[in-house]
Amino acid sequence: MAELTISEVYKAAEVLQNVARHPKLIGVTKLNPEAQVYLKPENLQYTGSFKLRGAYYKISQLSPEEKERGVVACSAGNHAQGVALGATHNGIKSIICLPAGAPLSKIEATKALGAEVCLVPGVYDDAYRKALELQQEKGYTLVHPFDDPLVIAGQGTIGLEIIQDMPDVDAVIVPVGGGGLISGVAFAIKTIKPNVKVYGVQAEGAPSMVQSLAEGSRVTLSEVSTIADGIAVKEPGINTYELCRKYVDEIVTVSDDEVAAAILTLIEQQKLVAEGAGAVSVAAAMFNKVPIKGKKVVCIVSGGNIDVTSLNRVITRGLVKNGRDCTISLTMSDKPGQLSKVCSVVGNLGANILSVEHKRNSTNTQISGCKLHMEVETLNHEHILLIKQGLRDAGFTVDD
Repeated sequence: MAELTISEVYKAAEVLQNVARHPKLIGVTKLNPEAQVYLKPENLQYTGSFKLRGAYYKISQLSPEEKERGVVACSAGNHAQGVALGATHNGIKSIICLPAGAPLSKIEATKALGAEVCLVPGVYDDAYRKALELQQEKGYTLVHPFDDPLVIAGQGTIGLEIIQDMPDVDAVIVPVGGGGLISGVAFAIKTIKPNVKVYGVQAEGAPSMVQSLAEGSRVTLSEVSTIADGIAVKEPGINTYELCRKYVDEIVTVSDDEVAAAILTLIEQQKLVAEGAGAVSVAAAMFNKVPIKGKKVVCIVSGGNIDVTSLNRVITRGLVKNGRDCTISLTMSDKPGQLSKVCSVVGNLGANILSVEHKRNSTNTQISGCKLHMEVETLNHEHILLIKQGLRDAGFTVDD
């Protein structure tokens, strides 16, 4: 593991002083009624992500010869924009390898910041291999998205800011992909205030750091699948694994449905747009994945670069997870007035029917019966149970 010092993190903070924003903490929020939950909104950072910090600091420390040759990077999108901005700002050529499935918004934003984009079939790890090929062929300097001490030092400036803004913080919850953000934040916080807890959060579909720490060595996943594309990393870094092993208290996972619920809640309650990777910390706080009861907690919302078309699907999933949208299926007699009766029950209980599918040819009903599927706008999970019981009381057979 390459050495990381706290003086390097402070040096990064000085370099970034007039480059990166210092988003102030937001809170106390109502994200978890049992804890004082604050937000560190790095989604409001220039380029919409914390990645600017590490990328810019790394590029600022290159030698004149390295700057002359240019830089290459691989990214799911956010690191790409940070490298592009940092390189362009310093008059350096940059080429960015992105997974072909990266959101269009991130691809276009990277190009707009002055970088040449190379789309690579597959996921982040495939883009990384392509970046290494270009590094060897062209002599570019590789700006790694997470496994580089200077990049980690840049991300660690977030930890300094949290301690500066909230000296009495009890715990910090951090999104984890390759581990660059949590490595820097945990190192900075634990060096200054060892008693502060640092928790990491990965997506259930990409738990590379969780499995690595559990097995005692770096694990390479065969595949990753999550709406949190920014943390869909198959293998943690050498440096980041060691730093997490030494400084992080625990890393947990959240489901895609929990992430969707967190994104929706941030939009509704805080008027903040977060991407999946940025919202996993909030999901962990909302669904009690880490022990924060009675604690003063900061969730790092690491990015907000979510594709608009994806956002629509995520909001729908979030509504379902929070009990705000549901599908109710029931069996009823196929005779006049039955549908009107169903609508009356649902309406009287304060719900709104969004769509109805009426099927007469179901083999699961009697010949004289039919099946009804309704998408209903509801208040919460308790409201759904109330509606289902109301329909049963009215004589209908409701599926569980």
